[in-house]
Amino acid sequence: MPDPQLPLPTPTLDNLEFWQGVKRRELLLQRCVDCANYTFPPRPGCVVCGSTRREWVRSSGRGKVHSFVVTHQAVHPALRGKTPWGIVDVELEEGVHMISNVVGCAPHDLRIGLPVEVVFEDVSAEVALPKFRVVA
Repeated sequence: MPDPQLPLPTPTLDNLEFWQGVKRRELLLQRCVDCANYTFPPRPGCVVCGSTRREWVRSSGRGKVHSFVVTHQAVHPALRGKTPWGIVDVELEEGVHMISNVVGCAPHDLRIGLPVEVVFEDVSAEVALPKFRVVA
């Protein structure tokens, strides 16, 4: 029996460009053409002014850990033997927040304010995920 895998994202009309960018190693964010507000996750309209005029722009990929949690329980069969598992809320320089993981950092070394930058991890032939690594 094959090892269980974590569920992979399912692209939609609203987020397809984001996932295609990640596969190309680009972190793309939606920005409102009318008020310049960045939005994540992608959605059809601006949460500030309601405009549907959106553009995709490349993020710097830099941010800081805003919050985190370390789970010691395998909450999914794919996590058996991989705990403790650190999950982070990264605040990007553009002001949006992304939930992800920090690679190359032990969960007990996570802290609020930790500077990070995006890296990309191929999880299948079709899907890559944005993760983060600590920067000095």
